[in-house]
This record gives sequence, C-alpha cells and structure tokens, in this order.
Amino acid sequence: MAISEDTFFLNSTFEGTLQQQIQSLVAEGILSGRFRSGEKLPSSRRLAKHLGISRITVTLAYTELLADDYVIAKGRSGYYVSDTAPQPRMKHGKAKSVETVDWARRIGTRFTQAPQLEKPEDWQRYRYPFIYGQTDPTLFDHANWRLCALQALGLRNFDAMTSDYYERDDPKLVEFIARHSLPRRGILANPDEILVTLGAQNALWLASEVLLNKRSTAVIERPCYPGLTGILSLTRCNLHPVDVDEGGLSPEDVPASADVVFVTPSHHCPTTVTMPLDRRRALLARATKDDFLVIEDDYEFEMSFLTPPSPALKSLDGEGRVIHIGSFSKSLFPGLRLGYMVGSQAFIREARALRATVLRHPPGHVQRTAATFMSLGHYDALIKRTATAFKTRRRIMATAIKDHGLDIAGGGKGGSSFWMRAPKGVNTRELAHRLRDDSVLIESGAPFFAGETNPPDRYFRLAYSSIPEERISEGIAKIARAMNA
Repeated sequence: MAISEDTFFLNSTFEGTLQQQIQSLVAEGILSGRFRSGEKLPSSRRLAKHLGISRITVTLAYTELLADDYVIAKGRSGYYVSDTAPQPRMKHGKAKSVETVDWARRIGTRFTQAPQLEKPEDWQRYRYPFIYGQTDPTLFDHANWRLCALQALGLRNFDAMTSDYYERDDPKLVEFIARHSLPRRGILANPDEILVTLGAQNALWLASEVLLNKRSTAVIERPCYPGLTGILSLTRCNLHPVDVDEGGLSPEDVPASADVVFVTPSHHCPTTVTMPLDRRRALLARATKDDFLVIEDDYEFEMSFLTPPSPALKSLDGEGRVIHIGSFSKSLFPGLRLGYMVGSQAFIREARALRATVLRHPPGHVQRTAATFMSLGHYDALIKRTATAFKTRRRIMATAIKDHGLDIAGGGKGGSSFWMRAPKGVNTRELAHRLRDDSVLIESGAPFFAGETNPPDRYFRLAYSSIPEERISEGIAKIARAMNA
C-alpha cells in the first residue's frame, strides 16, 4: 500500500530546516501509527512537487530516515516503512481533545438501551460455537459466489453496478424473487408489489414506520426477536406480547384492539416451533373480523428439512392483509444484508418512498451478484447442501441433549437451533459467561424477553449452524457439566 503525498503538509511555524520538517512528518506518521510497516512512501519527485520544494531536500530527508531505520530502500522501487521502525507511541494516535458537550442532555433519543444478543467478534476461535446466524465456511460456495461477483463487475453489468436506481431495484433480482422465491411459498406478486431491503430487520423497520404510530397497538410473540422490540419502541406504539406454545402464536389471544400482528410462522424466533395450517387460517380469519394487518417474517422457511414447509400466510391471504418478509442474509450469509418485502401496491409505494429518504436502494453490485448466483442455480444447490448438513447436526444434537438430560423448551420442523430451558436456579447469562472459559458459546435467552422488568433467566439457545458435527456431543457434555457444577 502506498502513502499518498496528499497527507503531507508544511508548517510555516516549524522551527528547523525543510529537510528536518520532512523527516519529522515521516517520523511522526510512523510513531503515531498512521504509517505502517511495509507501506511505500511517496517518491521524492512526487513529494517535492506536491510541497513545492527541491527534490534533493526530500532525498536528503529520506536518507536520514534510512540511517535511523525508519525506512528502507528497495532497489529502484522506492522507500518503504521499515519492519524494524520504532513502534507507535500510542495505539490510537494522538490524544483526543477535551470534549465539553453534555451528551446526556444533547441526545434526544437513546438507541443503546435496546436489548442485544451477545456474540463475540472472535467466535471462530471457540471450539464449540453454539451461536446462531453465522456462516459455515465448509458449506458456502465460495468459488461460484466469487465468479458471480466478477461477472457483476464486468462491462455487461456496468450499469447495474454503477447506476443510481433512485427508488427502484435491480430488475433481475426482482424477477428472480417474483418468478422463483415467491412461487415456492405459494405467492404470486407483480414487481410493484416487491421491495428489496437490507435484510429482514430493515424490512421490519420499514413496515413499522409506515403502519404504526403512538396510537397503534402492535402484537408481538413472547419470546420475540430482540431486534423487533427495539424497532417498535421507536414508533412509540402500544406493545401487546402474546405467549407462544407448541403451535406458535395463538389467534385467540390476539386482542380485538390490534392494528398489526407480527409473527414468524415458519419457524418461530427463538423456539423454532412451526404454526400449524389451521392456526394460520384462524389468524387470517381474526384479521378479517377485527380488521388488523399481519407482518409475516418467513423466518428460516428454507430449513424445513424434517417435513415440507407449510404454505406462507401470504399465500392464504385473499384480502391483502399480509405483508410478507423474506431474507437472503440467513440462507446465503449474514453479511450480505439482502432481503425483500411483498405487499399491496399502496403499502409498497409508501415503504419504497421511506427507503428512498434514508438509503435510496441496496447497492446495485450486491443485488446483481445475488441475482446472478441465484439464477445460475447455485442458491438452490446451497440450500439443499445446508439442509442436509443441518438435518444431520440436528439429529446428533438431539441425541446428545437426551443423553445428558437437558431440557428442550421448543423445537419446530427444522430450523437451525434448539430453544432450551435450564434447571431452576441456573442463570443462563452467568452460565454463558462461564462456558466461554471452556471454549463454549451459547446464547442466553433473556434478550428475547425485551421490555420485561424481570425476564426469565432460565432459557438459552443452542444453534448448530456453525459447529462441526463431530464437536456437538462433546460441547453438549460441557454444557451439562457446567449446569451441574
């Protein structure tokens, strides 16, 4: 990597010669950590021209720095920061100025209080990572994704990569969603009824902002995806949690005052239970009777590997009451941040306008790469490969859980995790922290009960999406021992 000459500026108040000032600029850059080992310095000709000084002045400064081992010379290539140069005095550069702003008073809305799941950035170094939502590199099709990305960068796709679509989306991705993804869920939709989003969470935010205000009542599942409760708190709507059972949310428990009901019928988050077909029809009947809308987060429908997936709520909707949300971030990889939302034209029009005010549209290159990957059949092959692996891992984990006497609190027809219940007296947040010392990662269940004064502390989630199958049994054994310690 080359250091730009634009980072150098002469100071008219510097006490010393121009040569000494050049030496000081380079040395300070190295000592502050801005210039790093192996980086190439600007050529003496370019730097002299940029600063408007003699080239010999720069050359003499570089020579002194060479003698002090700040830089090394590589033949005709130029000067580079030495591997053995003095180390930076401070890890983060110069000390910050003293702030006088009272941020406690200035911040109008606080977002840091929203509950968050604890996932260490270095989760890959743990031997038993029972955490949800991370990609298994042994399953992902790196080679074909890379080829599709290169194709999206090609001249033929130049417009798709560089153009500003304004409020629109990549037509090839929208076409794939309309002709491939949605028909698999029994849904037929026109392009103007589809909106590409930055994952499911972005879709949930768009829907909430369009449909809810402080006079509205939103029904959520209990337990519930923590990100949703944080989103709904921004609307200042009235929240009404409804407990889930072995069939998910019960339509009978939805209050007549509901305006919008948020559900994950394919695999409830986090218990993974699946809502039966008769209950889906009952929920839609209640929606008609009491005139409310339903937001269907089609959570992990691709992972229905034990039985065929049930029809989507949207496919059963004859009145336009259901807004369907899907995500490629879970089925491809979480860093993709790509999903979609399907609803009536009037709703999608407003959601599209809201999206345009904050981000216009998801990056064109990402959309075209995903569209190419999917249209060539790589996506379906990946889903099949992942489902096969997850089915095996689930079987191994279920056996290990039974052998060690652990308690499953919820489990649907597939998915990528188990919802667990610890014995009385075991705080799973404390358990999760203790297990890290034994290279085991689990997720405490408390964040899934966001907004409660005293959330249950016995629940936790065990995912099998990122852990090799040969380590599952040993990891479960470690969890069982930690509970009994």
